[in-house]
Amino acid sequence: MKKETPEYVQFAVTARKYKTLLTKKYLNRKVWVDPNPFEIQSFIPGTIVQIPIKEGHVVKEGELILIVEAMKMRNRILMPFTARIKKINVVLGERVPKDTLMIELEPVDSKKK
Repeated sequence: MKKETPEYVQFAVTARKYKTLLTKKYLNRKVWVDPNPFEIQSFIPGTIVQIPIKEGHVVKEGELILIVEAMKMRNRILMPFTARIKKINVVLGERVPKDTLMIELEPVDSKKK
């Protein structure tokens, strides 16, 4: 059986340098990705119970775009900023798992009306 050689990682804290070993849990973690503001993803698993918007419509910040029911509670998903609905990837009654891309947005071109 071959023994693995530990790999030390260097880091600095207030001008002092340290070396440490990374744990397997850290190495196998889900890497964080900066969220795309033009993608509305489900933050919990649930069922789509209302979709009051249509593709191509411009929706203003704060308006309702979806209602997702989870654990007998209805979660209202509001528009984070004014944008056009590019694509709706869910349908009424669909059960969606966590981190599902539900709606794709695109910027509103101020020159087009």
